Amino acid sequence: MVDLYFTRHGKTEWNDKGLFQGMYGDSPLLKESYHEIALLGQRLEDGCFTAIYASSSERARQTAAAIVQQLTYQVPIYYDDRLREMSYGKLEGQSIKLMAKKYGSQLSAMRYHLDRYDPSAFGGETLEAMLKRMTAAVTEAVCSHEGNLLFVGHGTSMTATVQFLAGKPFSQLRAMGGMKNNSLNLMEKKPDELHYRLKIWNDTSFLNKE
Repeated sequence: MVDLYFTRHGKTEWNDKGLFQGMYGDSPLLKESYHEIALLGQRLEDGCFTAIYASSSERARQTAAAIVQQLTYQVPIYYDDRLREMSYGKLEGQSIKLMAKKYGSQLSAMRYHLDRYDPSAFGGETLEAMLKRMTAAVTEAVCSHEGNLLFVGHGTSMTATVQFLAGKPFSQLRAMGGMKNNSLNLMEKKPDELHYRLKIWNDTSFLNKE
């Protein structure tokens, strides 16, 4: 049995401004995010990771590197393009509020009902395409290592992937809400089981530590 930890990158400047980031859009982490990332790293100390896999987007790379600084042992970080956020096409870099006025039904589906999500109007990535690359990245990582792993990624893609790996249908991928920045999420995988078992979802209790 292996434990798989998942987290979303620290809060960024575009998060703070309410702008879409996505697969290609990116912005620096907020300075105050590094304090929360340090607390997450301290919480993850007992994970005894064999490896860390992170999205190749800079915000995820910065988060993974800051987590490692809190660990008392050496662990390699592998950056994988397949762990990037869902592509939002023409929405990336745009105001979420303004785009909601133009694509309200689809952005609502993205947030609450991914089974109804159709990004064709703005050239975005489909749910099926995103899950295919994300689950392939996770599965290959699990097959390449015998120990526990940490995955550092993004809100939409990581939320859907964790819930999908837990056996949820498309209609339920957002039922538990979206993955929060710097949250701790834990799954376990037994060799004789098809699906991964979700043990911890969106734990941020440690972020209140002074």
